Amino acid sequence: MPENTALLDAAEAAAEHIEIGETVLEVRDLCVDFNTPNGWSRVVDHVNLTLNRGETLGLVGESGSGKTVTSLAVMGLLTGPRVKVTGSVKLAGQELIGLPAREMNRLRGKSIGMIFQEPRRCLNPAFTVGDQIAEVVRRHRTDASRKDAWARAIEMLELVGIPEPEKRASEYPHQFSGGMCQRVMLAMALACEPVVLIADEPTTALDVTVQAQVLALLTELQDRMGLGVLFITHDLGVVAETCDRVSVLYGGQVMESTDVEGLFYEPRHPYTEGLLASTPDAQVRAARLHAIPGTVPPAWSWPNGCRFHPRCTYAQAGKCDEGVVDLAGPADHLVRCARADELRLEGITE
Repeated sequence: MPENTALLDAAEAAAEHIEIGETVLEVRDLCVDFNTPNGWSRVVDHVNLTLNRGETLGLVGESGSGKTVTSLAVMGLLTGPRVKVTGSVKLAGQELIGLPAREMNRLRGKSIGMIFQEPRRCLNPAFTVGDQIAEVVRRHRTDASRKDAWARAIEMLELVGIPEPEKRASEYPHQFSGGMCQRVMLAMALACEPVVLIADEPTTALDVTVQAQVLALLTELQDRMGLGVLFITHDLGVVAETCDRVSVLYGGQVMESTDVEGLFYEPRHPYTEGLLASTPDAQVRAARLHAIPGTVPPAWSWPNGCRFHPRCTYAQAGKCDEGVVDLAGPADHLVRCARADELRLEGITE
């Protein structure tokens, strides 16, 4: 235990001095298996991600693709006898996989924070929002007094744009709108100035106007604090506005990984093309939106070959439905498609 604690101290000290553009989160061969009624099923399969400080990495895909499970594994929130997490997750060089719960708790909220899709479910209705933010501060800053922690809570509420922060810190979650609750969650997640923020569908439950406000706030805070943000969403419109690079997940695997411009204008995987075609365009009135046929299969019945091939209009028998399809290509545009070199797919048009 002392040795691990010393490593944590070194990792936290290193995190404080990471420059913009340097790697803050590195995920390698991350696998997550659940023990289901159908036996052990691999929900996340050898996922690789790299996030730099000051950068936003989008993680996109349909429901059931493995996005949220990936984020929970990174945060060390998947525990118990019915789940196995293997591979490597390094935060500022410190390995998180296999880290004892006590030491992982020390990092969560301090060096790495997370906000979720439904903020009301994450706030305790029995405590004021100020108390909940102050609790995070006191937990991770042992030298902070109650007065100091309360002052920090008010400072954070002001930072995230909540009016009259001194007054509203003494109010309860039910007195806040959905958008304001998400701002409170942001204040909690950033109170101890982490280097990485994971945002799991943070605007899905909000109306369009409030969604735009929260996204603008997140971008502003990222610029101000130098955060590395892992942004999980199914909304490619949000990706276009907020992300620098994107990894597309399907069937627990990364199908395509590149920068935003490359993904939108030169997609190389049919699944990406399908997602782009399914995105509503305010400038075009169509009878109905494009839809990718079928649904994501359950983890205990992944198809052979490319996992997307049963739904893919470009699939070829004997080529796409057999063997293992690897993630390949130049480092700046990786794709997992057996026909990637043959296909010329359609991205968005101006």
